[in-house]
Amino acid sequence: VQLQASGGGLVQAGGSLRLSCAASGSFFSINSMGWYRQAPGKQRELVAGIASGGSTSYRDSVKGRFTISRDNAKNTVYLQMNSLKPEDTAVYYCNVNAKRKSWLGSSDYWGQGTLVTVSS
Repeated sequence: VQLQASGGGLVQAGGSLRLSCAASGSFFSINSMGWYRQAPGKQRELVAGIASGGSTSYRDSVKGRFTISRDNAKNTVYLQMNSLKPEDTAVYYCNVNAKRKSWLGSSDYWGQGTLVTVSS
């Protein structure tokens, strides 16, 4: 399973960005999909997740500003980020939990990361 993330960039505080992450390769099914971020000197943290059935979860600091969604036909997960703040600056990583074969257990796969920089 390969993940290709895109959509990062430089934006002023209050602005918006949309991240995309497409999964490709050979796999049987995709379970959860999500976005993590890692700021300089900090640990990677979960930003938002979406289950196969569509239920979503967010860290408190992004609730009401970020929206995660997925297109199962395209094996793609999105993160719409509005009202961005300087503290949102980080490298954002997409994560997919998938099964390569029906008889195998699921594994986590990671995208290459895309940098989001929010200027004040």
